[in-house]
Amino acid sequence: MSSTSSPERPADALSERNPRVVSAVKLHRAAQRRKTGQFLAEGANSVAAALDTGRVRELFYSAAAAHREHELVAGAAASGVRVTLVGDRAAQHLGETVTAPGLVAVCDLVDVPLSDVLASGPRILAVPVEIAEPGNAGTLIRVADAVGADGVVLAGETVDPHNGKCVRASAGSLFHVPVARGRDIAETLDAIAASGISLLATAADGEVDLEEADELLAGPVAWLFGNEAHGLDPAAAARADHRIRIPIHGRAESLNLAAAAAICLYASSRVRHAK
Repeated sequence: MSSTSSPERPADALSERNPRVVSAVKLHRAAQRRKTGQFLAEGANSVAAALDTGRVRELFYSAAAAHREHELVAGAAASGVRVTLVGDRAAQHLGETVTAPGLVAVCDLVDVPLSDVLASGPRILAVPVEIAEPGNAGTLIRVADAVGADGVVLAGETVDPHNGKCVRASAGSLFHVPVARGRDIAETLDAIAASGISLLATAADGEVDLEEADELLAGPVAWLFGNEAHGLDPAAAARADHRIRIPIHGRAESLNLAAAAAICLYASSRVRHAK
């Protein structure tokens, strides 16, 4: 553990003006994340997942966090990660939430090439197209992790998965599920289809009812989900092999992105894991 890591010696805590803290705070900006190849993971769930995957370069923690998450901090130090005690003001600067958890890790970026995801022979992929809201993106990644999906492919101009709100919403799942990005939607969908994976688009007027889609879901599938405000781009929807509608038995007119993704991905998982 570094000389700045003992919670019993608060005088050693780094201030918000320390160069290492200042450099880390800059990672709240997307441009700095791209430049350095690093991002911030905040809170115990995300930090624990990052540590498990060996992506943490430095762990900043406050005295309160050291008391609350002693085993996590000690485990990080024991594994060779640089752990650094910071003052309360520095913890506030490093965090993005109103009540900073005082536990922030500097991590290597997690996204991988699409070719790596496809080479693994995926059975279930989530493909949000032009997803813009970081909370939704993080929730979708968390859902994909929960159902055992093999990857998330962010297609088009999308939110950065390393955005702080996205990282927090994923609750650690960002480190569990392979995440790829494909800026060109057509090229991305072509690559997925060329790997023998059926493209399924969610649509209110889809020709296949989800409750009757088990045969389609038995093979490798990639679920296409549209933008929160505008839905799925018509060209992307037309590229799909099948358009699937989620039956709504109550009076709700529609479902939001995260809810629709959860229902569809769970349906795929149920078929995949059926005894």
